[in-house]
Amino acid sequence: MSYLRFDKTLMINLEESLPREILRTNKSGAYHCTTIVDCNTRKYHGLLVIPVPNLDDENHVLLSSLDETVIQHGAEFNLGLHKYQGDNYSPKGHKYIREFDCERIPATTYRVGGVILRKEKIFVHHENRILIRYTLVDAHSATTLRFRPFLAFRSVREYTHENAQANREYQQVENGIKTCMYPGYPELFMQVNKKNEFHFDPNWYKGIEYTKEQERGYDFNEDLYVPGFFEVSIKKGESIIFSAGISEVSPRKLKAMFDAEVADRTPRDSFYHCLKNSAHQFHNKQSENHYLLAGYPWFKCRARDLFVSLPGLTLAIDEVDEFEDVMKTAERAIRHFINEEPLDCKIYEMSDPDVLLWAVWAIQQYAKETSRERCRHTYGTLLEDIMEFIRQRRHDNLFLHENGLLYANGADKPISWMNSIANGRPVTPRSGYLVELNSLWYNALRFIADLMREGGNNCLADSLDTQAAITAKSFVDIFLNEYGYLFDYVDGHMMDWSVRPNMIFTVAFDYSPLERGQKKKVLDIVTKELLTPKGLRTLSPKSGGYNPNYVGPQMQRDYAYHQGTAWPWLMGFYMEAYLRVYKISGISFVERQLIGLEDEMTSHCIGSLPELFDGNPPFKGRGAVSFAMNVAEILRVLKLLSKYNL
Repeated sequence: MSYLRFDKTLMINLEESLPREILRTNKSGAYHCTTIVDCNTRKYHGLLVIPVPNLDDENHVLLSSLDETVIQHGAEFNLGLHKYQGDNYSPKGHKYIREFDCERIPATTYRVGGVILRKEKIFVHHENRILIRYTLVDAHSATTLRFRPFLAFRSVREYTHENAQANREYQQVENGIKTCMYPGYPELFMQVNKKNEFHFDPNWYKGIEYTKEQERGYDFNEDLYVPGFFEVSIKKGESIIFSAGISEVSPRKLKAMFDAEVADRTPRDSFYHCLKNSAHQFHNKQSENHYLLAGYPWFKCRARDLFVSLPGLTLAIDEVDEFEDVMKTAERAIRHFINEEPLDCKIYEMSDPDVLLWAVWAIQQYAKETSRERCRHTYGTLLEDIMEFIRQRRHDNLFLHENGLLYANGADKPISWMNSIANGRPVTPRSGYLVELNSLWYNALRFIADLMREGGNNCLADSLDTQAAITAKSFVDIFLNEYGYLFDYVDGHMMDWSVRPNMIFTVAFDYSPLERGQKKKVLDIVTKELLTPKGLRTLSPKSGGYNPNYVGPQMQRDYAYHQGTAWPWLMGFYMEAYLRVYKISGISFVERQLIGLEDEMTSHCIGSLPELFDGNPPFKGRGAVSFAMNVAEILRVLKLLSKYNL
């Protein structure tokens, strides 16, 4: 029984199948994303979506979709599916689907009369190429396949419509054609590993609609260009491979290429393996640079997300080399930032005040996974430089006060992960002493002090310990309130009494200014008011402004983004905190909490975790279809559990 298999009943019910999406990436920025019935519901969906660096910093949809038609005895059965105006779906090819299986690679089985056709898709790693293999499992007479490509050649942020500027020319290549709709784009090569006929039959298919964009309050329709169609005969038991890429390939090599890529995949046959596969999809290697994308389909590499997700996406799945490779790029970005030099890589939001401290936390996880000696040898100098940068008050918006706490101004611009903006202003204007910022600070002071002392640098270690002692006292005095939980932020006489999840980090980190009894009280409040089956709420239902449903147009969603929605990555730190407080007796509770997230493997983007969930039942998944910090933190918790269960 496959872990990710959907039968005919679900597949032909569009209310069930359309919300389920599939994502595949090439680990170099390109991706394929659509629904499990191959009907695009977002402008970000496409068979071949790639970065085009000479145009801009966005991804671009080249090949939107590929409609297949089975032809027997002159009768045509179109397997495609598109939504048009008036809630019209055409040509309703989903009614022929008998099964969808995604354990190793996405595979759809169709049945048309006596014909059983299996379609399998795979994205070639580190190459802008998608391969689709069609296998005629059964047929009682001569069968022909027709492939009709729908081209977009546009940014994922835009739409294309019928226009006279689109280039309709094409050139023959071996077993296929190449074409390019607009200047600046690479040529798209579409080839088959068997002799075929291409029929030039240019048409615009108008008024294709994307329901997800409509739900989000955006424009939601476009026209797609179809240059013609390919026809190829296929025999029972035979497999044919269709390739779409930005370079020509030898058709004779397609079978070996497909088989090699399949052999390189880890089956998605468990919760862990689904998340491990998902973890690999966030990697983005560009020449000497190695990034982690914050999520799909619209996020870039954001500094905070990179450092929060780095341990889970690498160390938690025993890929230490990958951690070090990503850190080579990240360390260069850090050094350019602290030296006030222009960044030579595409890591965004480096100047946010908590970023350097999250980098220290990520390196701390490396020390725990490898050894403190190896960590000191590899990153000791970097850690010293980060601490000096902060202690010397060289950051534009991170001020070390005499009380040992870090102060940052967030009144006009978001400075933490709660970064939603509406009407040019932060929706959650957290400013002053932020609780997680100072938790990170205390943790960093103690960690680096211990690391330096073990390396013989007692002078620096003593200095950091002295600083940490001052910080610890001030932290408890300023953040711990009479009800036993922590203020979210304090700015002068302004204390935010809202119950938010940012206090959980103080319990989860290795070094905390709180005593065990204080930690337990914080954990209890978080459990009582913020815990859901899908993550921690960003705001308690008892606090003012609670807005748990991430729905509607952009403005409405901005106001809900951190005002009650639930985030799985916070659950990672919560479960770590729970194990820290309750130790081995907390294992069964943590394992039960993971069940709600494992349920998501067959929902939303199958095999991954979406960006966030509504804070109230039924806790519907929202936002980006696959989010790096969420996947990373749950993987890290699974690794923690494995150590307890040894």
